[in-house]
Amino acid sequence: MSESNLRRPDGVEWNAAVYHRVAQPHIGWGAKVLARLNLRGDETVLDAGCGTGRLTAEILERLPNGRVIAFDRSQNMLDKAREHLEPRFGDRVRYLQGDLQTIGPAIVGEPVDIVFSTATFHWIPDHQRLLDGLFSLLHHGGRLEAQCGGGPNLAAFLARAGELMASPTFASFFADWPGPWTFADDATTADRLHAAGFVHVATDLEDAPTLLPDATTYHDYLRDVILGVHLARLPSDELRHTFVETLTRQAAAGDPPFFLDYWRLNMSAQKP
Repeated sequence: MSESNLRRPDGVEWNAAVYHRVAQPHIGWGAKVLARLNLRGDETVLDAGCGTGRLTAEILERLPNGRVIAFDRSQNMLDKAREHLEPRFGDRVRYLQGDLQTIGPAIVGEPVDIVFSTATFHWIPDHQRLLDGLFSLLHHGGRLEAQCGGGPNLAAFLARAGELMASPTFASFFADWPGPWTFADDATTADRLHAAGFVHVATDLEDAPTLLPDATTYHDYLRDVILGVHLARLPSDELRHTFVETLTRQAAAGDPPFFLDYWRLNMSAQKP
């Protein structure tokens, strides 16, 4: 990923085309969340962190008389989602760029029946503020069905990455940096959902070990799915390439190779 794709004034942009191609594990996880929706078919659903729209399309297939608000911070992602969705679903999708950390009625402009989200909330620093904002968007009786990274998510991978970040070549670029993620546990998340006002709260942590098929896929996955914010801290393409290549070589020597120790945090809740 070139520096121009990584940097923008308000944060890190995504390479949406590569993400759309390699983020296959997210589709499998998302299918489990989709199965919990139990839609009538006429609801308005907020897809919070819609990405390139692959799961958004699955929601729309279940909403013959409904609509989706596709919400993402990344304009690249929204552009790819529009390209993917508009030919099939036309004006049943509204595309909205914004930050989930500050989401609320003034941002979205209309209430929704369901908030759906996968692989997104762990990018948000303040989960209580996030859940308060989502609660404020829902109709009475509306539901939240979501999943994100949680608990010990990627602990083994991040330990290897941490050793590399602390090495002489890279230490100065990562000194005192806490990283981009919040991996909450299920009990803390349940408490936060109750504090936001939700009822019928259910949370759990799910082990989701993931094997990628080969070095090329693993390399691209690290670069364009996991480590974009890390790579944005490095000042040259050469350093970014070295960082990802080193982790890819280490993964190739693993048993099994190209393994990622994912854990997913599931949450279901309802607004009274």
